[in-house]
Amino acid sequence: MNTVVGIRFKKAGKIYYFDPDNLDIKQGNSVIVETARGIEFGEAVIGIKEVKDEEIVSPLKKVLRIAEDEDKVKDEENKKKEKEAFSICLEKIAHHELPMKLIDVEYTFDNSKIIFYFVADGRIDFRELVKDLAAIFRTRIELRQIGVRDESKMIGGLGPCGRSLCCSTFLGDFEPVSIKMAKEQNLSLNPTKISGVCGRLMCCLNYEQSTYEEIRKKTPAIGSIVKTQDGEGEVISNNILSESVKVRITGQRDDVELKSYSIYETELISGGYEYRELTEDEIKRELKREAKKSEAVVEVETLLEE
Repeated sequence: MNTVVGIRFKKAGKIYYFDPDNLDIKQGNSVIVETARGIEFGEAVIGIKEVKDEEIVSPLKKVLRIAEDEDKVKDEENKKKEKEAFSICLEKIAHHELPMKLIDVEYTFDNSKIIFYFVADGRIDFRELVKDLAAIFRTRIELRQIGVRDESKMIGGLGPCGRSLCCSTFLGDFEPVSIKMAKEQNLSLNPTKISGVCGRLMCCLNYEQSTYEEIRKKTPAIGSIVKTQDGEGEVISNNILSESVKVRITGQRDDVELKSYSIYETELISGGYEYRELTEDEIKRELKREAKKSEAVVEVETLLEE
């Protein structure tokens, strides 16, 4: 077991483990740590705890100190410098006529490096830009190309639900999301309805996926024959959210009765359960059909890449 403290360097950023080095670090404390990028200012979002060896990335670096008042002042100064550097970089990008969009600028705490984050459609030859920036700031310059998901995480905004974007408020890491999740949750495969502001599948499709899978594995499929307290019958509909099925039961006098049951009150006699592995071709055909109906602007192939 290892004694660690969880440090975050950005709001909704990834949490990294560090060795507290016998310091009395409390959750919410600002700390100074050494990383691969240099000396950094971060916040302890997880207090001191014990974790297994497989949960850490070796070697485990130590927390240098709990941030003092002058450290906090310097961090605020760095944030002001970042705004100035952003404006200067924009001017230089326009001067060199580079097809790139600047997203964010980040100073390391000790000013040993400035990182410029940008998005672009392809590879960019920014060697002249780096030379200009290095001459102005006289420190190491790094230009880092990021994807559209990271762009949305850094900029923030409102999602289709009307709330602030999950990625910019609490998601530390991007979890894999697939179009199969939307299909298994009985959502419309209209690309405009299942895509976030980044143009990729919404991260929230993953939140309840495991629950949907578990329920679908217990839910009789439409057309299956089940045994109920009122006799045997055919499932004519099911509802994953309410965990129920509607069954058509034929009486002794050939009278038909429709009744709803909890899936836990039925026993499968023949047929199958709702859960099954969907093929990529099935998903692709339905997604393209929905996109055609809605004249969706979102590229179908982009969603299938997730």
